[in-house]
Amino acid sequence: MKIKIRHMVGFFVAFLILIFSLFYLYPNESRWFKPALGMVFFVAVFQFWIDVINENKKHNELEVKFLEFVRGVSDGVKAGIPIPKAIAELKKTDYGALTPYVSKLIHQIEWGVPLRDAFMRFALDTGNPLIKRSMIIVVEAERSGGHIDQVLEAVTSSVLSIKKIKEERRSNIYTQVIQGYFIFVMFVAIMIILQVFLLPELNAIGGTALTGISAPGLLAGGGTTGADGQTTAFPSTVNFNLIFTFLLLFQGFFTGLVLGKFAEGNLKYGLKHSVALMFIGYMAFNIAVGF
Repeated sequence: MKIKIRHMVGFFVAFLILIFSLFYLYPNESRWFKPALGMVFFVAVFQFWIDVINENKKHNELEVKFLEFVRGVSDGVKAGIPIPKAIAELKKTDYGALTPYVSKLIHQIEWGVPLRDAFMRFALDTGNPLIKRSMIIVVEAERSGGHIDQVLEAVTSSVLSIKKIKEERRSNIYTQVIQGYFIFVMFVAIMIILQVFLLPELNAIGGTALTGISAPGLLAGGGTTGADGQTTAFPSTVNFNLIFTFLLLFQGFFTGLVLGKFAEGNLKYGLKHSVALMFIGYMAFNIAVGF
């Protein structure tokens, strides 16, 4: 993924928010310091988040338009037109996101590039696994001298079946995605209730309940060493705020990956869910605790 100007703008805005947070909010011990750090993260990755969403939409559109393209070529071949001519006849057809790749394919054929090479470059340029597999089948059929019209029909049926399966899976998993978000929100609410209401009450009831617990970076407390060399421990308190924050981030990250795998069949597209869940959990928890 190439870094574009809008990505750099996002980094710059995130940097400005970070500077403001460190030099104004942090010294004043503002309750908005931690939420501001969450905004720094979200602003920095927002453009990449949009890219993942757009790439997912683009690949879905490519598959739909590829189906139309193959049908168009198949109809031309059935009419007795050679494949190169049948493809050239589609020059003025609008295939949406697939149009630039079809135009490049037509230009390569017009320039005398072998049909097999042109098809493979076409598949590689789209970067879509479904299109790549389909074009490999067409190339092998053309190389072996098979009936290309029948092969194109078979490819069309195969692509259509795969699209139906994907749509059915996406439709069936939609409820599961909603449930995943709902369960995560409930998990965040439980963490907030524990940190804001339950733990302060327990601490007030018995401040010595956690005496003797030690964990570097998570505990605040100490002790005194007597004349006999023995240390008397003061009551220590576990930094549950830090623990809960990391717990929410881990939960949101892996929940998003699982949702993406279920919905799209690819962990990569789960990153959009991961970023959303991590941001929701972090901001909700720290704002609630701050107040």
